[in-house]
Amino acid sequence: MKTRGYLMKFIDKVIIHVKAGNGGDGCISFRREKNVPKGGPDGGDGGDGGNIWLKTSKNVNTLAKYTFKNNFTACNGQDGKNKKCSGKKGNDTFILVPVGTKISDNTNQKLIKDMTNDNQTLLIAKGGWHGIGNYRFKTSTNRTPRKRTLGTIGEIREIKLELILLAEVGTLGLPNSGKSTFIKNISNAKPKIGNYPFTTLFPSLAVVNLNHNNRFVIADIPGIIKGASKGLGLGLQMLKHLERCKILLHIIDISSNDNLNLIRNIQIIINELKQYSKKLYDKPKWLIFNKIDLVDQDKIDSIAKKINEMYENKFQCHFISALQKKGLNTLCYKISQSLKSF
Repeated sequence: MKTRGYLMKFIDKVIIHVKAGNGGDGCISFRREKNVPKGGPDGGDGGDGGNIWLKTSKNVNTLAKYTFKNNFTACNGQDGKNKKCSGKKGNDTFILVPVGTKISDNTNQKLIKDMTNDNQTLLIAKGGWHGIGNYRFKTSTNRTPRKRTLGTIGEIREIKLELILLAEVGTLGLPNSGKSTFIKNISNAKPKIGNYPFTTLFPSLAVVNLNHNNRFVIADIPGIIKGASKGLGLGLQMLKHLERCKILLHIIDISSNDNLNLIRNIQIIINELKQYSKKLYDKPKWLIFNKIDLVDQDKIDSIAKKINEMYENKFQCHFISALQKKGLNTLCYKISQSLKSF
């Protein structure tokens, strides 16, 4: 199984302040040329102010730099000049954001755009309109107008950027269930692995390539504890990264000696999803029982029977050893085939 992957450590929510450029003022001017006694008005228009755009890039995977630089301005338009010369338009400003960034107006929390495609652009602050020069006000009855208009002020906004991982498959589970080992052994991602809770502190993405035509993106989030939907542990900011997933893989440590405790642990995760979001709760969930190398076949059969009876075959159950890579190829091919039905 040929795989490749990458780990994402990032800030996933920032507030930025944007100020588009002001429009340039119109000019009042009159021609003064030799042998042209009645030259007339020739004041040019100003230039439009520069706009501010957001643009997605697959080469950007974090919003971290915008925690330090969060004020953006575009250039003002130049004022008009004599000889009917218009002022130059202000240069636009482009802000690069990761693919999967949700854009909201921070003043009213209204969603503006969910940017899910590479090289997608969004105008978030419109530059001011140009002012008009006096040559435009010349009429048959007013040969020497001393009138112009000023450029308008560029748009000022406070924008919230929130990154939600773009993954087709998501993993979740209690701390130390083996999620990071699972991700490591199906891709080239290198998450931190240790025998203590919360070794994963940031969401990670990995690309799983089974062959040329079979690939999918999988997301790993830090372990969930009871009360996560109310903010305990790493809380809500991690559960949101499963919102785009089509399949959720609930990784469970099967090595517990107490089967009742195993069932309680499964229910904790299910309840947290239900309390956090009905949309997340209703997503297809597969129960992935990990660490089968530490138990005998009788226990595996007993757990499979108990789960199917309790949940009336609602969940797909799979049994793997992430550490020894048992069952990983079969599971990944089943995931790939299931994703084709969406």
